[in-house]
Amino acid sequence: MTGTARWTEVVKPGLQYREQDGVLVPGNTLEILGQNQKYQRFYDKIAGLYDLWEVVYAGLLHGGRDSARHNLLQRLVVKGNNKVLEVSIGTGVNLKYLPAEADYYGLDISWKMLQCCRRNLPKWNRSAILFHGMAEDLPFRDGAFDVVYHIGGVNFFGDPRRAIQEMIRVTASGGQVLYGDETEKMVREVYARTPLAGKQFQGEKVPSPLTWLPPGLNPQFDVILKGNFYIVSFTKP
Repeated sequence: MTGTARWTEVVKPGLQYREQDGVLVPGNTLEILGQNQKYQRFYDKIAGLYDLWEVVYAGLLHGGRDSARHNLLQRLVVKGNNKVLEVSIGTGVNLKYLPAEADYYGLDISWKMLQCCRRNLPKWNRSAILFHGMAEDLPFRDGAFDVVYHIGGVNFFGDPRRAIQEMIRVTASGGQVLYGDETEKMVREVYARTPLAGKQFQGEKVPSPLTWLPPGLNPQFDVILKGNFYIVSFTKP
């Protein structure tokens, strides 16, 4: 874990955190219910196999993980001196493809995914301050980050609209917000048919991701990776 000053300057005043196994955990127990609890348990269960699973599927569907990740992240603009927050950082794979010089922070609801991330980052010569928490209630100050992004998962958050509003809140004026996830085509045709994990996604519906945004923004909306993924990005006024 890096120095205390780096994380205390972005956390809301008054919040208490302690370090546990390389991750900052809140002083109060997280109340994780409903859809969030369902997917927390799911990702805790598959965390150890997630990277291998992604490599296999990216190879079959998108020409390899490197190609897929470059497509997902090419709209993200990260400069060396930026403070960057990844909401739902998972195993940390996105940081492998972003500039090492930026100041990274990551949050996830899954403890076991965070532990995978902690072990992965040194392999890629990356570092990040990791938090255990929920996207709908980010523990960070208003405008704390230059770039805030999320890749994969928002479709099935307990409250996607609130999560996006929280991402906007913690982004500085003039900063970039980006989020993306699988399209309904991908969920229906691939994930719902996946051995072992398919039952998790059967019957899940993917809402229109633009409906979660407040008025007054000018988002760019793209469907990529053969129609299997969408990306929404915009500059915070």
